Amino acid sequence: MLVSAGTADDAGVYLMDDGRAIVFTLDFFTPVVDDPHDYGRIAAANSLSDVYAMGGRPLVALNIACFPDGELPNWVLGEILAGGQEKAWEAGVPTIGGHSVSDQELKYGLAVVGVIDPGKIVTNAGAEPGDVLILTKPLGIGILSTAIKYERLSVDEIARVTDVMTTLNRAASEAMVGAGCHSATDITGFGLVGHAIEMAEGSGVTLEMDLAGVPVLDGAEELAAGGIAPGGLGVNRHYFSRRVETSIREGDARLSLMYDPQTSGGLLIALSPESVEPFGLAMSESGVDWWSVGRVTPVGKYPLVIL
Repeated sequence: MLVSAGTADDAGVYLMDDGRAIVFTLDFFTPVVDDPHDYGRIAAANSLSDVYAMGGRPLVALNIACFPDGELPNWVLGEILAGGQEKAWEAGVPTIGGHSVSDQELKYGLAVVGVIDPGKIVTNAGAEPGDVLILTKPLGIGILSTAIKYERLSVDEIARVTDVMTTLNRAASEAMVGAGCHSATDITGFGLVGHAIEMAEGSGVTLEMDLAGVPVLDGAEELAAGGIAPGGLGVNRHYFSRRVETSIREGDARLSLMYDPQTSGGLLIALSPESVEPFGLAMSESGVDWWSVGRVTPVGKYPLVIL
């Protein structure tokens, strides 16, 4: 076992022989949008992301589904599975069956197996002082998903956040591996703060982030200021805020977004300063956005500092 649960990494890695290793993961969750096809696409992109965060190439996937049999028509499950298969095929990954159970609460996701070069594994425990921190998707997905439940978003706004959630992290993964990144993790349920702290503590460093430079989805900050927030945001703040140093007042809406749980969020990547340019060129060629959000410093009193 080359990577296990010891550093709370995104996926496990197991060595098969000198030149090959497998990377494997499983993720599933309840719906974040009303459209079942889009829900399937989002869940699949999210599940594939853990392999991309390790620098791996996903090969094959299995469906996992919990379905309230008798409460929803079967075509809903069919659309979810079709959406998942569509997104997996976009990644070049066949879905070869899976397993479903009857459950009161709808859930869906994928178990994914991929391959990775044992000498090029990217973990969340390799960040080095002096590295530049890169983020590849804006924050606010959790807040906007909550706003969907309260019918606070227009059709166009729902389409925009769905587009973010269904965007694969494949291009970002290939760019970071090509640039020789030191560390990476994908931003999901623990929010940017939680996953950044895991990277900092796993690497034995402190991460500094500039709040003003962190990208945010349109409308998310205003919704947060108006009290729209998922339950997980408060849980993340309660659990992680004691390990954050900041002079920004606790009620600041933009600061709240740092704790917002993301569904199929972007990658947080630690790159040496000289690697930023080749990474940026590769991202530009792929048409994928990215933002410089901070830096890595020697370990200090707190694992994360928000300026």
